[in-house]
Amino acid sequence: MTVTETSADSNLQVQLGRLTLPNPILVASGTFGYAREMEKIVDLSRLGGIVPKTITTEMRVGNSPHRTVETSSGLLNSIGLDNDGIDAFITHHLPYLSQQPAPLIVSIAGSSAEDYISLASRLAEHGGVDALELNISCPNVAHGVDFGSNPALCEQVIKSVRDNCDLPVLAKLTPNVTSVVEIAEGAAKGGADAVCLTNTLLGMAIDWKKRRPILGNDMGGLSGPAIKPVSLRCVFQVAAAVDIPIVGIGGIANLDDVMQFLVAGASAVQIGTANYYAPTITMKLLDQLPGALNEIGASSISEIVGTVKSNKS
Repeated sequence: MTVTETSADSNLQVQLGRLTLPNPILVASGTFGYAREMEKIVDLSRLGGIVPKTITTEMRVGNSPHRTVETSSGLLNSIGLDNDGIDAFITHHLPYLSQQPAPLIVSIAGSSAEDYISLASRLAEHGGVDALELNISCPNVAHGVDFGSNPALCEQVIKSVRDNCDLPVLAKLTPNVTSVVEIAEGAAKGGADAVCLTNTLLGMAIDWKKRRPILGNDMGGLSGPAIKPVSLRCVFQVAAAVDIPIVGIGGIANLDDVMQFLVAGASAVQIGTANYYAPTITMKLLDQLPGALNEIGASSISEIVGTVKSNKS
């Protein structure tokens, strides 16, 4: 799709449960640092939302190298949630992030429901945070309860956070399950304001001459254009089954990708791997999006969300 014309009349605002976003173009956790690193090349004020790298209760050094491997149309990563921890985040990063005009959605991860409750409560008490993204789906961290692959546990952890925190809650789900719909249903029952689909696909790269995996953790999460068809399928399936908003993630690199996710059922999208090789991609998409809506006769994002029709119906 070639669309360059913008229109001030297009309504790009989207609603994710209790969270209002100025537009549907967000940046994905782990691909945008703490935003400060990008301020000289990206107009942060234009973003629909900023999702900094996932934080945990304590500082994590992450997995052993190698941590990334390029693949055909994708990227394998085994970072292992390397982060500064909640104390350093509140002291050093939150003051800067909370001053940005774009909504701040803080990604949190834990090995128990208590970890998630503690992180959520501290962030809510401190202020400056617009919403939480519960990362219950990281494929290259081996510890704790696997909330992302069990509908009942997914429901439980989200409900626990909702009961102890007033911030909107987004649940980031994994495609590495038999039925992502069942997990999304658990998230909805737990009170999630939205689900984020999807995290990375579990993958592997091998040096056959050394007869060793290339990643230090053996396996890692595959992202980039290679996973887009899988993520798009997950959005389509969940949209048909669960009545809560969806944030589409996975291989989104151009306007066509954005529009496909929106009509499949996503109310917003997160740009991840593309930030590495095209760091101003979000600005380009925001320039092009109003023109795309005009081209199909739509005046708002909400008009097109979930409008794709199955060939089987």
